[in-house]
Amino acid sequence: MVTSLALIFLLGLAAAAVCRRAGLPRIIGMLLAGIALGPFALDALAPNLLAVSADLRQIALIIILLKAGLSLDLSELRAVGRPAAMMSCVPASCEILAFVLFAPSILGVDRVEAAVMGAVLGAVSPAVVVPRMVELMEARRGTGKGIPQMIMAGASCDDVFVIVLFSTFLGMAQGGVADLGALADIPVSIVLGIILGAGAGWLLSAFFETAYARRNYVRNSMKVIIVLGAAFLLMAVETWAEPVVSVSGLLAVVAMACMLRIRCPQPVSRRLSEKFGKLWLAAEVVLFVLVGAAVDVRYTLAAGPAALAMIFLALAFRSLGVLACVAGTALNRRERLFCVIAYLPKATVQAAIGSVPLAAGLPCGALVLSVAVLAILVTAPLGALGMDIGAPRLLTVSPEAAGSSPGRSAPAPGPSDPSAPDSPAGS
Repeated sequence: MVTSLALIFLLGLAAAAVCRRAGLPRIIGMLLAGIALGPFALDALAPNLLAVSADLRQIALIIILLKAGLSLDLSELRAVGRPAAMMSCVPASCEILAFVLFAPSILGVDRVEAAVMGAVLGAVSPAVVVPRMVELMEARRGTGKGIPQMIMAGASCDDVFVIVLFSTFLGMAQGGVADLGALADIPVSIVLGIILGAGAGWLLSAFFETAYARRNYVRNSMKVIIVLGAAFLLMAVETWAEPVVSVSGLLAVVAMACMLRIRCPQPVSRRLSEKFGKLWLAAEVVLFVLVGAAVDVRYTLAAGPAALAMIFLALAFRSLGVLACVAGTALNRRERLFCVIAYLPKATVQAAIGSVPLAAGLPCGALVLSVAVLAILVTAPLGALGMDIGAPRLLTVSPEAAGSSPGRSAPAPGPSDPSAPDSPAGS
């Protein structure tokens, strides 16, 4: 496993550097390195590492979500509440509708199988989108109108919505009946996730303040470990509670980080965000190389041009859904175009559930996996490249200084302040 990790870091970073010099997003190099190292190409990664690949990808995603929550200004998010809520379900619904309408004639599947395929393809990739939205928030680009906040919030909820639909359609395709009651789990999962995460964030902030008051100083480096452990526990709660009630672990992680930002002095939350940003440097490589390793390129050729045409037709429907979400807002044409581009990439969810229909024995299973693999290879680079090139051209920089937040003033040094003994510089 150690050798495999060495290959992941060294080849992943080398490929990312080559892509950056070529003017391409680093993620493309990491995905290609993962495909090359994976079991369907060179097979250079240890089986025991691949066995925990899903867990490692989840850890990396948790790290960037914590950084995102610590960078998120809720006052800006409230200004785009309705579009953000719509972005969590409307674009995915439009894409699934496109598959239901056109996949039977283009790909030769029945309506239920088309719905299963649409649900697999319908989710946007938070692993691709969230890091770029965090960068935009830190650069204050588009934050004046809450664009990165809206996209990030929508992408976080989008996966919950799509996975519930996927489970429903999969049951129908296996000869069962549609469990319409499962659709009620979507808002329940979102609300409970937010409540659970906010409560965890409040408890953590109270613990840090109490420790400081009793002179049991907690260094910022130790706070990072504690917050990371709490985030892992929140993800575990999602699994533990699944037989009883649905809880969104990812939303709970973001909500916990947001509560820490609200409750902690601004210098502390900023320092924590910086430290999670440093962790992300390693986690990013692990995430995208392992996503690439999960891609079975053998199915790409099997998909054929018809699958490619279906993917782009579905993306057109998805784009119309995004435009419907931002209709009536203050966003101009350039900003709406950026929202469309940001909702193109697919990777993590497709890599995770693309093979489920095949494992379940559905006749369309191999085709679903083929289309999912092709969608990752096409949309992840396309969306990443579009965001990287489009952001400077389509979004304006907010007049506030980078790193500041509207209506927020720097607090006076107090408990948990990095200048205090519990948070020494460089800790």
